[in-house]
Amino acid sequence: MKLVWCPETASKAYIEGVKTLAGENQHHEESTDVAEFISAMAGGWKAQLIIDAQSNSNPTNTSLALMTAARHTQGKYFCLSAGEAEPKNFMRQLKGVDYLVVDGKRRDVASIVKEARPGPRGMVVVRYNVTKSNVVSGAVISGGMRVVRSVFLPIGDGVEVVHVGVGKGPSLGKTGRSRWIRHVDDTGEEHLFRR
Repeated sequence: MKLVWCPETASKAYIEGVKTLAGENQHHEESTDVAEFISAMAGGWKAQLIIDAQSNSNPTNTSLALMTAARHTQGKYFCLSAGEAEPKNFMRQLKGVDYLVVDGKRRDVASIVKEARPGPRGMVVVRYNVTKSNVVSGAVISGGMRVVRSVFLPIGDGVEVVHVGVGKGPSLGKTGRSRWIRHVDDTGEEHLFRR
């Protein structure tokens, strides 16, 4: 079984996330673009178990948007605030994670990602507040899981999205071969680079 994208749920989660954040945004100073994007992704993947590991204990735009997305997917939402009980014990209790969102400002990002147990469809790991130089990709994914796809997006302070598969198959972090990627920019200039 694999994760399947649903554009209808993604758009509903995005629109409701925008509405929710518009009403609540006077209380938060962070921008809403990352939260809206993360909410739409959770809705599009129809995440049934959403874990939000944030760097503070106050509700953030991201947590509000993810709660809205969970309502649209009829899934469960759990928040792991910094300073709460040990993440390792918390994550072991939650098996079948579809969607893991981690604030890049947390010091325990690697342990949270390692402890997450994906469901039979795999898992999407989203880190926000990251720079391109400190992306996780396959470095901290634990045994039995593989990185199917990984991308860094210049949204807000930076967002890394990693699709983690379960079972056998190739992993981006473990393949011996590199691949060529072709990119055409807005001016029509073609760029080739190896990954």
